Amino acid sequence: MDNRAGEMLVFQRVVETGSFSEAARLLRMTPSTVSKLVARIETRLGVRLVERSTRRLSLTAEGQIYYERSQALLNDLEEVECALSQGAVQTSGTVRVNVSVAIGVLALEPILPEFWRLYPNVVIDLSLSDEIVDLYLDRTDIAFRVGPLPNSGMLARRIGVARRKIVAAPSYLERHGIPRTVEDLSKHNCLGFNFRRAAPVWPIKESGRIVDRAVKGQLLANNGETVRRMTLAGVGLARVGDYHVRADIAAGRLVEVLADVVESDEEQIHAVFLGGARMPQRVRVFLDFAVPRLQQFLSE
Repeated sequence: MDNRAGEMLVFQRVVETGSFSEAARLLRMTPSTVSKLVARIETRLGVRLVERSTRRLSLTAEGQIYYERSQALLNDLEEVECALSQGAVQTSGTVRVNVSVAIGVLALEPILPEFWRLYPNVVIDLSLSDEIVDLYLDRTDIAFRVGPLPNSGMLARRIGVARRKIVAAPSYLERHGIPRTVEDLSKHNCLGFNFRRAAPVWPIKESGRIVDRAVKGQLLANNGETVRRMTLAGVGLARVGDYHVRADIAAGRLVEVLADVVESDEEQIHAVFLGGARMPQRVRVFLDFAVPRLQQFLSE
């Protein structure tokens, strides 16, 4: 009997886990059975889908296409069965979302109750992280990303622009003084980030152009919320998005410094996703709901 859907599911697990043995464990199969099923797909298609020469499996170009198309087909199958099992065709299923900690806490979480009132049968699998995730391997439907977009086959919707500000708590400035020039940064505790794309430099405007100024401090964190809390505690200076600290600045808990040298320090924010014509309905309705509300949040 032809069981291509089952073979697709096995292939999905191999890609997501990066190994035949781990996929076999999840599927309660033997590694040899999983390997034979993948080989059967390759034989039927007449192409190699997986490179097995390295310690970690990697997809060929054909394997990437097969992974994306089979994922879309399995998503459609899941939606059909879920809708029919409930006795009516309606939007349902799980939307896996990855978003930075600050945008997640301040902008996305507050709108979720309204979304569920409209779509009570949609489950939001929400991960808050400032790291860049691989949408394919992490099985993520939508990622809200801050910063430049890499060249890829993914689609994107622009959310807006975040301007970075250098801020500090009044208590810190009372103890260490207010930095008046770029050179003063070398005398201050500049809190930073430890994720892979972060660098120990702050873009600073000098002589009419933007240069990367090396900074150092006592903290390297993997998310902006930790940096914000340590800044509120009077530990040091931080360079963070304006949306992240607008309430703290308005309340006087934080003070912006060196505003004249970071006026062009901006980053784009996008919703990045897989899909196109075959995008699952649950993903499409979440995008259509969330994007304009996040755009409004950034423009406030």
